[in-house]
Amino acid sequence: MRPLVTRPSAPAVAARFAAGLAAALLLAACAGDSTPADPSGAPTDGPSGPTGASSSPTLAVDVPPLPAEADVPDGPAYVAKVPGPDRPLVTDGDDWTLPAWVRPAAFSGFFSESASLPDRVAVRSVDVSWAQVRPTEDGPLDLAASGEAQGMFFDPLGQQLDEGGPYWLRMFSSGVDWAPAWVVEKCDVGAVGTDYDGQQHLPIWDDCVWAELRDTWRMLLLDQGILADPDFRFAYVPGGFTWSEFDYEMVNSAARSGQVTREAYLEWYARMVDDLAAMAGDQSGRLVFTGEDYPWSEWAPATDLLAADAVRAGLGVRTGITELANFHLSEAPAYGSRVLPDGHLELRREETDRPVVFGTENECYTDCGYASDDPRYAVVASNLKALQLRMNWIYVVPGPSLLDAVPEHWDWVRLSAGQRPDTSPDAWVALRDAEDRYLRDRTDLFEDRPWRGAPYVRNLERWLVQVDVPGRAVARRSSVDVHRGDPEPDNGTAYEGLLVDSSTGALAFRVDRGFLAGDEDHDVLVKATYLDAGRGTLRLRTAAGDSAAVSLTGGGVWRTATFRVALRPDQGLPGRTDLWLVSSDRDLTLRFVRVVRLDPPG
Repeated sequence: MRPLVTRPSAPAVAARFAAGLAAALLLAACAGDSTPADPSGAPTDGPSGPTGASSSPTLAVDVPPLPAEADVPDGPAYVAKVPGPDRPLVTDGDDWTLPAWVRPAAFSGFFSESASLPDRVAVRSVDVSWAQVRPTEDGPLDLAASGEAQGMFFDPLGQQLDEGGPYWLRMFSSGVDWAPAWVVEKCDVGAVGTDYDGQQHLPIWDDCVWAELRDTWRMLLLDQGILADPDFRFAYVPGGFTWSEFDYEMVNSAARSGQVTREAYLEWYARMVDDLAAMAGDQSGRLVFTGEDYPWSEWAPATDLLAADAVRAGLGVRTGITELANFHLSEAPAYGSRVLPDGHLELRREETDRPVVFGTENECYTDCGYASDDPRYAVVASNLKALQLRMNWIYVVPGPSLLDAVPEHWDWVRLSAGQRPDTSPDAWVALRDAEDRYLRDRTDLFEDRPWRGAPYVRNLERWLVQVDVPGRAVARRSSVDVHRGDPEPDNGTAYEGLLVDSSTGALAFRVDRGFLAGDEDHDVLVKATYLDAGRGTLRLRTAAGDSAAVSLTGGGVWRTATFRVALRPDQGLPGRTDLWLVSSDRDLTLRFVRVVRLDPPG
């Protein structure tokens, strides 16, 4: 079993701010014609934060979903070139371009500590400590006091809200130094342990502590009007522990010292989730539980599915470890992802028109104790994992997230996050075999569904599935691009790319009918990224026939071939597939395939 949490998803805040500010200033100074436009539009005049108070005692609120800043016209900075039907286009490297009509999904985007408009980061943080906003038991929220937690200094809440613009909220609550002194005295509690940052934490599962913390959340979200504020996007809840991430370091410490039983903790957890969901009503998806599936708990498997329970109750959810693209997140019930017997991933979750956060944090590649051997690769792999899990909100820091190192990729991520199959501009598959070392040690999860090839997961797929057709198109693992333990050993070994079938030179794919529906032809681009290391040709096959061929040159570099085709997803090819990529070189490696709509859906 993996040790207790070994890395915070947030580095020292001074380094974070310095890196983000430096990157923002650099990009602002060097921006050329390809620099994206300001996604938030002109700021409104006057204070935009909530200033009124409500005397209503209700714990429910019904606010219709609000448009996100992503709804402001803000298309791709890198627009796809469209070849003719008989003239495929070949470009060097990866191709992340999109049609000019594409816009971000509603209620999606990048968020950080500070907004950085040149980087398309429009959502800043509003951070407070519990002691800062509620210094006395009977008084109202204090909007004028400053505070501190986690080595950070916080301006007064009123001042932060009045800055205007989209924001997300954290209330650092569990630390002994973060909580009001009167809570410690009233509830007669003390520290249950010391975390990896040297901070001591209170038992927020204590009935008295939770009652006061819950009431403070109500005062913030309802009485202060934050939940109804058009600038509010979401809040991290419940407010513990290190960096407001609900890891189990302190819970385990209390369990080992006999300060909490499993039964008492599970009872509190269910009450906590119900309290928060009831408090926010239809907006409960904006309250983001910061725990994860299968936490590193002393009480596993009783705690394995608690994050999924929070989502079922209506809360949002966030993970902080998609930088480890291969580890621990293949079987992810809170997000609807599971491993199928053939090693592919299936993702199913109920669609809703409510604003619900499925978030992650992708900033630790050469930071937070990580030292990626190939940071650009690690960024792409982590973002593909985040999009496979259908994240809609991604925490970034301009410098550590390498926003300026792979700008075309990040622009594609921004426009992909939060899309549904019927709104997405593309469907794609990253062709690979990657080891999930967490599931290697959790064979108990697969007793009723044997997993061939375990612990290797086949591909990351988003509405485009690679299908083995025995005797005609069976993929083979490629060894031309292998990554081991990057950015840390837990991430295992990843073989990026699959070889075409040795006898037919083909790979087969099926398009999700939710992406391309109906019986008519769809004008699409099919983009195939391949290693141009041999001789021969590469062509696209559909039920209507074969495309013109692309010639391989043997240059030994990654290239992307773009085919334009009228595609009818009627599964008219063998194995109920929709398109094949066929090469006369039986050792061709394909790494990434996209089907891109040329026309807007609907």
